[in-house]
Amino acid sequence: MLKKLAQIWKIKDLRRSLLFVGAMLILFRITAQIPIPGVDVIALKKLFAGNQLLGLMDVFSGGGMSSFSVTMLGVAPYITSSIIFQLLAMVVPKLEELSKEGEYGRNKINQWTRWLSVPLAILQSFGMITILRNSSAHVIGNFSPAQLVVAVLTITAGTVFLMWIGELITEKQIGNGISLIIFAGIISRLPSAISKNAATMDTSTIINMVIFAIIALITIIGVVIVTEGQRNIPVSYARRVRGNKMFGGTNTHLPIRVNQAGVIPIIFAISIILFPPMIAGFFVNAKTVMIVNVAQWVIMLFQNQLFYGILYFVMVVAFTYFYTAVIFHPDQISENLQKQGGFIPGIRPGKSTTEFLQKIVTRIVFSGALFLGIIAVLPLITAQITGTKALVVGGTSLLIVVSVVIETVNQINAQLSMRDYEEI
Repeated sequence: MLKKLAQIWKIKDLRRSLLFVGAMLILFRITAQIPIPGVDVIALKKLFAGNQLLGLMDVFSGGGMSSFSVTMLGVAPYITSSIIFQLLAMVVPKLEELSKEGEYGRNKINQWTRWLSVPLAILQSFGMITILRNSSAHVIGNFSPAQLVVAVLTITAGTVFLMWIGELITEKQIGNGISLIIFAGIISRLPSAISKNAATMDTSTIINMVIFAIIALITIIGVVIVTEGQRNIPVSYARRVRGNKMFGGTNTHLPIRVNQAGVIPIIFAISIILFPPMIAGFFVNAKTVMIVNVAQWVIMLFQNQLFYGILYFVMVVAFTYFYTAVIFHPDQISENLQKQGGFIPGIRPGKSTTEFLQKIVTRIVFSGALFLGIIAVLPLITAQITGTKALVVGGTSLLIVVSVVIETVNQINAQLSMRDYEEI
């Protein structure tokens, strides 16, 4: 480990890239501590601490939402915009063709993704302010129209700022900038959580911390296994003779990952679950009694931990299958193999190969979907086991942290290998 770090530090370009990424993440954490005026931050933190859904949203914002900072939305609008364009590429032929045009197509779609992130940030910031204004905690006072406009524009500007930082980090090829921003937000919350529980240290707290440490260790091991796990399907290429030369005749494999969807299904599920109580929040002060009762019933229903946990689990599993179907196309893989003279031993090319790949993926995705579902509801499970929410282990947080670390390490190793090759 020390030898690897020394090797990284000796390479000037790589050292500069790491320092630049570190500086950008520090800048992100500084902006996350700048609150917007007119908010009772203490009441806001209590509200987020007592609500699992809001607490999960706060994870993706890097803690900025619970402090109502200028970057309270984090990169959530950009992620939502990316998901929208991924789905549109399935149903809009022109977008699908553009996505296959290499770097030009990707840059064009990325540009449209950034543009869509701005109106999404405006809508999400306005919706969040409205929810907090209508909450029973009274964390936000009566904003004047001018104050509301300034707050919405400030939050939107914070999101655009994080998008810019994320792209700058990605250009350094140390890791994905958006993922690293979320990673930094999660890691930054650990010291305060540890100090908070250390201040009230007693026998029950020590037992809970030991339980949480065991669960966290098991979760990390599971995340690594599932993230790196893959099924290798053998592929053979027929020999072809061109002139006096022979091509092909090699054996390789087609890797199919257990968790191809990453954390996208969890983000999908959060967006859907958040929608009903958000809409109901707009009607809690309506003049019609029936509408008010229905709105309060919807809000109370989604605050029920059992209902929330079951719905969350089911939706994560369902969206895992859905998103895998979006990004994995067995018919295209079968067609490409056939064009390149490749085949799966014992399976006829064409339709039979497509059906075989679809069958394999369906079986593998079940394990990945079940794992993601358990990870999603892990905070609820740990809260029931320990009877406290003080040190809830966020399975989603661990999944993001481990995945980002693995991705970043792989990119750094790739750069080291490239430079070793250049020296040779």
